[in-house]
Amino acid sequence: MANRIEHNADENRFEIYVDDTLAGYADYIEANGVRDFGHTVTNPDFRGQGLAGQVVKAALDTSRTQGVKIVPSCSYVAKYVADHPEYADLVA
Repeated sequence: MANRIEHNADENRFEIYVDDTLAGYADYIEANGVRDFGHTVTNPDFRGQGLAGQVVKAALDTSRTQGVKIVPSCSYVAKYVADHPEYADLVA
Protein backbone atom coordinates (compact mmCIF):
# COMPACT_ATOMS: atom_id res chain seq x y z
CA MET A 1 0.00 0.00 0.00
CA ALA A 2 1.25 3.48 -0.88
CA ASN A 3 0.39 6.57 1.17
CA ARG A 4 -0.16 9.93 -0.51
CA ILE A 5 -0.77 13.26 1.22
CA GLU A 6 -2.46 16.12 -0.60
CA HIS A 7 -3.29 19.67 0.41
CA ASN A 8 -6.90 20.10 -0.63
CA ALA A 9 -7.08 23.89 -0.35
CA ASP A 10 -10.65 23.96 -1.71
CA GLU A 11 -11.79 21.91 1.31
CA ASN A 12 -9.32 23.54 3.76
CA ARG A 13 -7.71 20.27 4.71
CA PHE A 14 -4.73 18.02 4.29
CA GLU A 15 -5.75 14.53 3.20
CA ILE A 16 -3.97 11.20 3.43
CA TYR A 17 -4.77 8.43 1.00
CA VAL A 18 -3.85 4.77 1.22
CA ASP A 19 -3.68 3.68 -2.37
CA ASP A 20 -6.69 5.59 -3.74
CA THR A 21 -8.81 5.54 -0.57
CA LEU A 22 -9.17 8.64 1.62
CA ALA A 23 -7.94 7.36 4.98
CA GLY A 24 -7.97 10.60 6.98
CA TYR A 25 -7.46 14.32 7.07
CA ALA A 26 -6.57 17.35 9.16
CA ASP A 27 -8.88 20.29 8.53
CA TYR A 28 -8.39 23.96 9.25
CA ILE A 29 -9.85 27.44 8.97
CA GLU A 30 -7.42 30.01 7.58
CA ALA A 31 -7.51 33.75 8.19
CA ASN A 32 -4.83 36.44 8.20
CA GLY A 33 -1.97 34.00 7.60
CA VAL A 34 -3.00 31.64 10.40
CA ARG A 35 -4.37 28.11 10.02
CA ASP A 36 -6.52 26.99 12.93
CA PHE A 37 -6.47 23.19 12.85
CA GLY A 38 -9.79 22.05 14.27
CA HIS A 39 -9.98 18.31 13.59
CA THR A 40 -7.82 15.37 12.70
CA VAL A 41 -9.85 12.41 11.46
CA THR A 42 -8.77 8.87 10.62
CA ASN A 43 -11.21 6.47 9.01
CA PRO A 44 -11.77 3.57 11.48
CA ASP A 45 -10.47 1.05 8.92
CA PHE A 46 -7.08 2.81 8.94
CA ARG A 47 -6.55 3.59 12.63
CA GLY A 48 -3.43 2.41 14.39
CA GLN A 49 -1.17 2.84 11.35
CA GLY A 50 0.34 6.23 12.21
CA LEU A 51 -1.55 8.03 9.46
CA ALA A 52 -2.73 10.91 11.66
CA GLY A 53 0.86 11.71 12.54
CA GLN A 54 1.88 11.60 8.90
CA VAL A 55 -0.85 13.97 7.77
CA VAL A 56 -0.26 16.40 10.65
CA LYS A 57 3.50 16.45 9.98
CA ALA A 58 2.84 17.20 6.30
CA ALA A 59 0.34 19.93 7.23
CA LEU A 60 2.83 21.58 9.59
CA ASP A 61 5.72 21.28 7.13
CA THR A 62 3.60 22.80 4.35
CA SER A 63 2.40 25.59 6.64
CA ARG A 64 6.02 26.39 7.50
CA THR A 65 7.05 26.40 3.83
CA GLN A 66 4.14 28.71 2.99
CA GLY A 67 4.96 31.09 5.87
CA VAL A 68 1.69 30.35 7.66
CA LYS A 69 1.33 30.18 11.46
CA ILE A 70 -0.94 27.64 13.14
CA VAL A 71 -3.39 27.37 16.02
CA PRO A 72 -3.58 23.80 17.34
CA SER A 73 -7.25 23.76 18.39
CA CYS A 74 -7.40 20.03 17.62
CA SER A 75 -6.14 18.04 20.60
CA TYR A 76 -4.17 15.72 18.31
CA VAL A 77 -2.37 18.62 16.62
CA ALA A 78 -1.69 20.21 20.03
CA LYS A 79 -0.17 16.96 21.32
CA TYR A 80 1.84 16.53 18.12
CA VAL A 81 3.34 20.02 18.51
CA ALA A 82 4.03 19.38 22.22
CA ASP A 83 5.78 16.10 21.36
CA HIS A 84 7.73 17.69 18.48
CA PRO A 85 9.14 21.00 19.78
CA GLU A 86 10.66 21.78 16.40
CA TYR A 87 7.17 22.94 15.42
CA ALA A 88 6.62 25.23 18.44
CA ASP A 89 7.67 28.29 16.44
CA LEU A 90 4.68 27.78 14.12
CA VAL A 91 2.15 28.41 16.88
CA ALA A 92 0.57 31.83 16.54
